[in-house]
Amino acid sequence: MDEIQAVKSLGALAQETRLRIFRALVAQGPLGLTPGQLTEVLGVAGTALSFHLKELSHAGLVSQERNGRHLIYRAEFSTMNDLLQFLTAHCCQGEPCEVTASVAVCTTC
Repeated sequence: MDEIQAVKSLGALAQETRLRIFRALVAQGPLGLTPGQLTEVLGVAGTALSFHLKELSHAGLVSQERNGRHLIYRAEFSTMNDLLQFLTAHCCQGEPCEVTASVAVCTTC
C-alpha cells in the first residue's frame, strides 16, 4: 500500500458511521452482511447506509456481491491488512516486532 491509498482508507474510516459499518463487517467475517442486516444491527437509515457503503467501497475497504436478490457486503481483509502493515512498517525503531496471534507487538516500546 502506498501513502495515497493509506490516506484514502484512513479518510473513509475517519467517520463514526463508516467506522461502525466496517467494524461490523470485520466482525462478521467472510459471510458478510446485507444492507438490511446492517441497518438492523447499526440502526442506520437505508439511504445513509448506502452512501457510507459507497465511500468504503471506493476506498477499497468493502466489497459487494450479488446473491440472488440480495447484496452481500464484506470487509476487504487484504486492504485492511495492507493498511496495518503500512502503518506499522517502521515501528520499534527498526527492530523486528514480535508477532503474536497475527498481530505485531512491539517489544521494545
